[in-house]
Amino acid sequence: MEQGGDRLQMQFDDNSLLPQLYGERDRHLDRIERELGVSLVSRGNRLAIAGPQESADVARSAIASLYQRLKRGLEVDNAAVDAALKRASLQAHEQWGEAEEIRTRKRRISPRSANQAAYLRALRSHELVFGLGPAGTGKTYLAVAMAVDMLMGGTVERIILSRPAVEAGERLGFLPGDLREKVDPYLRPLYDALHDMLPGEQVMKRLSSGEIEIAPLAFMRGRTLANAFVILDEAQNTTPVQMKMFLTRLGEHSRMAVTGDLSQIDLPPRTRSGLADALETLHGEDGIAMVNFTDVDVVRHRLVSRIVRAYDRHDRKRHKKHDEPGD
Repeated sequence: MEQGGDRLQMQFDDNSLLPQLYGERDRHLDRIERELGVSLVSRGNRLAIAGPQESADVARSAIASLYQRLKRGLEVDNAAVDAALKRASLQAHEQWGEAEEIRTRKRRISPRSANQAAYLRALRSHELVFGLGPAGTGKTYLAVAMAVDMLMGGTVERIILSRPAVEAGERLGFLPGDLREKVDPYLRPLYDALHDMLPGEQVMKRLSSGEIEIAPLAFMRGRTLANAFVILDEAQNTTPVQMKMFLTRLGEHSRMAVTGDLSQIDLPPRTRSGLADALETLHGEDGIAMVNFTDVDVVRHRLVSRIVRAYDRHDRKRHKKHDEPGD
């Protein structure tokens, strides 16, 4: 194994095993790419792996174990690929899990995948982090955990959690009850995450004092958020104007985490997502990290990961059919 630029390079000494290693029409490589969010490019007896360092390391370990399996005269099928990925991920977890662990008042939280480890590292080291991917991957939960950790450690003085209130329209006037009763249902996941990490009385005390604030996105307008850890959840349901407004609230000694799933946009038809617009606009800018999660990072019930994967397959088939020329 060699390290070349931002890629890992694997070299194999028996070319005759590579068709079995890669699978028919490279199906095994495709499977590993989808699971880990990496890019695999073969040339001769070399294989280049590009992607986040943690994911690339897992891919390298899994492919190496599959290659050794072939050298022992055993076959490589889909089940073998999945098993190799699982083993490599578990081994990686043992290496970086403790280093990235967060301890809150109620529990210890450690990453369960390479992408989660990369995400926690980005939240510690960058002022603005985008966490992107399907539900259940820990995007928001880990961001709240990091915010609580930094609040308890004195790195920030307050936590501000926000969401677009109603499909980005924030039409609160149409809902019954006072303001808190109107917005609470849409902010409930953020409350739930806080209660997972702090005793209930601590959450209520800090909410009352303003040390922790949970508010719809509309309440961010006109403010400068200094000495704070600010999280925008469900960011795919912002408009470009709302997203720019939010990002420009960043003040001195503050951090921002923006989480969202571009496959779950609830905006009106033909309305561009502010999250998609921001990712395109800010790509490559210094000081900004973007971490992409996949279904392999789903940490809810194991069936959720399979559901996400099935929907992804269905979407790919539908788009492929749509793109095919007519008879």
